[in-house]
Amino acid sequence: MKASELREMSDEQLELTVKESAETIFRLRIQSQTEKMATPTMMRKNRRLIARAMTIQTQRAAAKA
Repeated sequence: MKASELREMSDEQLELTVKESAETIFRLRIQSQTEKMATPTMMRKNRRLIARAMTIQTQRAAAKA
């Protein structure tokens, strides 16, 4: 998901996106320990998605202050 798409989301949607990505990373981490992962790049993509969403949340908080 691109940063422009994340900027269009509300604060609640950003929070939900971060939580869903964190859960996905958790499941992928367990999968990588028990079996071979089908798409190893998914962990990296989800980590970057979390970073983008949190950056936008920080920017919004700074703009409000």
